[in-house]
This record gives sequence, structure tokens and C-alpha cells, in this order.
Amino acid sequence: MPSSEAADRIIDLYQRQASDWIEKRAQSRLFERAWLDRFRALLPPAGPVLDLGCGSAMPIAGYLIGLGHPVVGVDSAPAMIAECRRRFPQQEWSVGDMRQLALGRRFCGILAWDSFFHLSCEDQRRMFPIFREHAAPDAALMFTSGPAHGEAIFGGEPLYHASLDASEYRSLLGRNGFRVVSHVADDRDCGGHTIWLAQRIETLGSVA
Repeated sequence: MPSSEAADRIIDLYQRQASDWIEKRAQSRLFERAWLDRFRALLPPAGPVLDLGCGSAMPIAGYLIGLGHPVVGVDSAPAMIAECRRRFPQQEWSVGDMRQLALGRRFCGILAWDSFFHLSCEDQRRMFPIFREHAAPDAALMFTSGPAHGEAIFGGEPLYHASLDASEYRSLLGRNGFRVVSHVADDRDCGGHTIWLAQRIETLGSVA
């Protein structure tokens, strides 16, 4: 299957396999905890978080909610959002495409964990101004990528992943008003994830 076609099928794939994904994720441990705690260390107490590609809200959004952070979750799969609303009805959940996000609000933290890397390389480049527009001064931004530039398709049913190289991510973050706080490729303590943690630069006058 061509990579462009596989990329276009991501939303449909998660919608159709939502029940299986929710069940499997509910049974897994929170291996992201250490990184979520680093992310939280950059937030004020009870700072609101925007979770892009929030899935079923478990375990990541649930962890943050349990620690007092209001969460606004966005996911393209209606079945995932229905599960979020069932689990956490007092939070705000919306069916939507992160590539078209325009909430007109800013958040203390933005997450795109295991979601951002399903976008094509060009769509990933277009996301950085969207991150910027939704980030309050000093906001934390954390997302997962691949370890190097390229595209890959995994699984019995094609599951598309893409990544830019590290130098381009650093450039895009800098041009959009973020400084890199931490970056680890293939973190063995976090399931082999490649993680970026950045923070919005409060003074943006010189940022293009």
C-alpha cells in the first residue's frame, strides 16, 4: 500500500479498532509516567492541558486528571471520544482533526503522544504553528516522533508512521517559539519511544 494511502486511513483504522485498542491499552502499565512527570514539572498547579490524539483518555489523560489538571481532549475517532466522555464526563472532549485545530484558546500544556507521528511529514511541519497558537506563555509541549527521517508502515493492517529528522524538529520548534527541554531517541525505559519535551519562550518578539 502506498504510504500516502496508509496515512489517509489512520482515522478510519482507529475508529474501526477502537474497542480492541481501548481494551489492550487499559491492560498496559503507565510506562509514560516519568515523562508525564517531567511535563507536569513545567506546568503550574492545575494548569489546563490540551491532549491531541487523546484516544480513550486512558491512561495518559486519566493520570493528569487525577493530579488535578483539567484536560481538553481531541481525537479524530468518535468511538474514542465516546469512551472519554463515559470515563471523564466533567472534562471537555471533541471529535476533531489536529491538523485543522483552531480552538481560540491557549493551554499550559500540549500533548501529542503516539498521535503526532501518524501524520505525514508535511502535515507534521504544518502542526508547529498550530502548537504555537494554542500554547500559553511558558507552556509545555510534548510529542513523540520517530528516531530519524522516514516513513514506516507496521502491523497486519497498515499503520502509518512518519518522522522528520532531529535537526528539523529543533528548527521548527525554535522558529515557532519553543526551546527544547529534553529529547531522547529510542528511550528504552519508555517502550522505545522517541520523545520531545519543549517549552514556549515567553518573549516572542524576535521569533519569526
